[in-house]
Amino acid sequence: MKFHNRYINGEDGRLVYNDIYRLGQEAFDEKHYADVYSVLVETFNRVAFNLKIILSELKSIGYVLNDESGLNFQKPLLAPLPNTDHLLIKLDNAVSDFGYVPVSLKLFYSIVGSCNLGWNYDKNPNLFWRCADPIQISSLNDVVSEVSDTDWKEYLIEVLEDDISQDPCLELAADYFHKDNVSGGPPYSIQITKNKSIDSLFLNEAHNTTFIDYLRICMENCGFSRITDPQYKNDYQAFFEKVKPQLKSI
Repeated sequence: MKFHNRYINGEDGRLVYNDIYRLGQEAFDEKHYADVYSVLVETFNRVAFNLKIILSELKSIGYVLNDESGLNFQKPLLAPLPNTDHLLIKLDNAVSDFGYVPVSLKLFYSIVGSCNLGWNYDKNPNLFWRCADPIQISSLNDVVSEVSDTDWKEYLIEVLEDDISQDPCLELAADYFHKDNVSGGPPYSIQITKNKSIDSLFLNEAHNTTFIDYLRICMENCGFSRITDPQYKNDYQAFFEKVKPQLKSI
């Protein structure tokens, strides 16, 4: 059965994606790519659907979000930009000396847009949930603006020369401490790959996994990848019971 048929017929997304990952570069072969691409499109349509549900439910419980009229990186949920295709070309060109932007990130920007479910501690310093790590993916125009700066390229070259184990990457989100307005670690970033890739690693994030799997974890936890960590004693059960039945599995 084709990947897309397996996916829409309800097979666990992890199993479908594991088989896709095992293809490696063969995923881009003519006999596979249309099928693989269809799975990714369905995945990100589900992510977009889920984020709208989560955002609506957060508003209903008084969760303090950033102002939707603010800058793009602050907006809780921002639809794909009108010039997304043009910006993705600029992004490809900017990183071409280092490798490729994964298809997964391109489709996130084309279908979902960007999101930031971070707590607005300027309006209310008392966090709803501690170290819950709300999903945050920078807007495409902000990422392109950063990598279009000549200083970015020079800095990345220096980093890679100093430590050959480092991967070139694109910064997409603050870490969970910074999201709580305390000092923390390096930003969550997506790996720029040497060869064309369907997906790649989501770096500096605790689950040590791929971008798509990170999104899956966020969706399974109603937008908050670390909310269930027992050390923080977050009271999330009522929110989960209301929200999770409304979400689509990815």
